[in-house]
Amino acid sequence: MRKKTQTVAAASAGLLKCPTGIPGLDQITNGGLPQGRTTLVCGGSGSGKTLFGMEFLVMGATEYGEHGVFMSFEENADELARNVASLGFDVQSLVNKKQLVVDHVRIERSEIEETGEYNLEGLFIRLGYAIDSVGAKRVVLDTIEALFAALANAGILRAELRRLFRWLKDKGVTAIVTGERGESGLTRHGLEEYVSDCVILLDQRVSEQVATRRLRIVKYRGSAHGTNEYPFLLDEQGFTVVPLTAISLQYQVPTDFVSTGIAKLDAMLGGRGYYRGGALLVSGTAGTGKSSIAAHFAEAACRRGERCLYCNFEESPDQFMRNMRSIGIDLKHWVDKGLLRFQAARPSTYGLEMHLAAVERTIDQFQPTVVAFDPVSSFEVAGSFPEGKAMLMRLVDFLKSRQITALFTSLTSGGSPSEQSEVGISSLIDIWLLLRNLEQGGERTRLLYVLKARGMAHSNQVREFLLTDRGVDLVEVYMGPNGILTGSSRAFQELTDEATNLALGRNAERRRLVIDHKRKALEARIAELQSEFEIERREMEEAIAEAEGSAQSLLAGRIEAGRQREGSASGNSGERK
Repeated sequence: MRKKTQTVAAASAGLLKCPTGIPGLDQITNGGLPQGRTTLVCGGSGSGKTLFGMEFLVMGATEYGEHGVFMSFEENADELARNVASLGFDVQSLVNKKQLVVDHVRIERSEIEETGEYNLEGLFIRLGYAIDSVGAKRVVLDTIEALFAALANAGILRAELRRLFRWLKDKGVTAIVTGERGESGLTRHGLEEYVSDCVILLDQRVSEQVATRRLRIVKYRGSAHGTNEYPFLLDEQGFTVVPLTAISLQYQVPTDFVSTGIAKLDAMLGGRGYYRGGALLVSGTAGTGKSSIAAHFAEAACRRGERCLYCNFEESPDQFMRNMRSIGIDLKHWVDKGLLRFQAARPSTYGLEMHLAAVERTIDQFQPTVVAFDPVSSFEVAGSFPEGKAMLMRLVDFLKSRQITALFTSLTSGGSPSEQSEVGISSLIDIWLLLRNLEQGGERTRLLYVLKARGMAHSNQVREFLLTDRGVDLVEVYMGPNGILTGSSRAFQELTDEATNLALGRNAERRRLVIDHKRKALEARIAELQSEFEIERREMEEAIAEAEGSAQSLLAGRIEAGRQREGSASGNSGERK
């Protein structure tokens, strides 16, 4: 038995609501079906009326503690149990727990003969007993036409229908009566919709060989409700209504950033990447590398430990992961870790609204923070241009209301204006990366530029990028005398520049060697001169010292000679006396 966790809206003032537990339905009914009153669920064959009623009862018993009675006029209990088991409902278990009563009232038209006055007293007694036996708060009658199929008296039929609806209201149970859609009205008898307090129309239409289920609340006494047609899913998870047309623009936006997974592309976006919760479009012609950039986007989210949902509409998951491995992006690793989930389906598998509902359901289950759609231009084959644009507009609003960062790739046809998305969602996009193929010099070069980035500074350069075994590599811009060069022209010019730089380097090295040699020669000459100077200096100093010694000796001799002469003169004077 699956578990529903949808938050039930509060009951509107003045009218109590009975939550259905059906995802999306309680939102567009502002809380659920009118409590204690009868709702008519009508539609054509195969529109899902019986399953709608059974899910209402099962969810009441399992999620809201309200027991129920399912009275069938066409299928017996075993048939019903087997049919709804495909939705994950274990009806027999609820019956065994006395939370649910399934009562089959066999009505065989060939065995009925109308005689005398007709009334539903017997049905009231039987239904009343079933309600009292489990204390039921919810009742489903499926289908009302079977009960009156053999009656021709329209007056009695109308009177009994009114009496049935009044009896259900008097019992205080919240009831669903299913009815077959008539040729000119909502029901065959054209009365049930008038006596019901709420009328829900289920529809399944086929357009261009694609079937789409839609739900519309035709009437809801005493309560506001969504008035649009809403797509709904009916699969192994039961009913899911997609109330996307009710989404307004009143939602909060985060201010932090998430990486693109390509550092140089982050740099082009101010060095921080995308705004979280924003919508990104990567458009370009075939083979420009849109999916590769989307793969980087998904891998970067997984590296941050965040969950990523990748919706692929042209390739199987295995094929996509194999292709991305060729450029060094291993997505299988993140699938195994449970951080990456693929949802792959051809756009023509079902209608646009069904795609929308399927994505919304998967997001509710997986709770990703980033989602990639590759490519959304494929939806051209699933509907008209206005339908595709409307669906994508709802999808973008839905994702933004959940603050989920989304990346859309779009294939641009050759010859189409490059600054125009094939699905007309350019005005809904916050950041638009435009990829181009440039053919020149006998080769094709991939180019990328940021066409717009709301609320953030970004590069206005056209950058060449390569798909390498390490992923997407943005090449630095080469600006020469003849402008910006790309591809082989850029590579050739880079080689020429490299050779020129090498020659200049060698020439400079030779000059440095000459300078070094001359410097060493100069230093050697200076050393030689210094040595010669030292020798001469020493010789000169020795000569000076020798001359000074001779002068001093001569002076001392002269002094001594003078002294001796004075002594001789004194002796001679004594003798003369």
